[in-house]
Amino acid sequence: MEIKLLCYLIPSLVMFCCGVYGFLTRKNMIAMLISLELMLNAVDINFAVINRYLFPGSLEGMFFTLFAIAIAAAETALAIAIIINLYRVTKNVNVKDVNKLKG
Repeated sequence: MEIKLLCYLIPSLVMFCCGVYGFLTRKNMIAMLISLELMLNAVDINFAVINRYLFPGSLEGMFFTLFAIAIAAAETALAIAIIINLYRVTKNVNVKDVNKLKG
């Protein structure tokens, strides 16, 4: 029995919407980064699933997914390094306190 396309796309949509909501409502940079990663994972699921259903014999969607995971890992490492440096200066990681560095 083959699983329908919507059985993959609906959880991906829920993940993406949760990521957008978390990114827009959180004040903590770590929580915003986690929400961003949730959105990127939802996009990766869509790459793989849509490739599987449109072109069952090819692996382009899988390669795009692997490339997106590698880019997300590099982006996360860079963001965590920035957050750690901001924490050293301001002693917290709230977005509103970043404006204190403009002085």
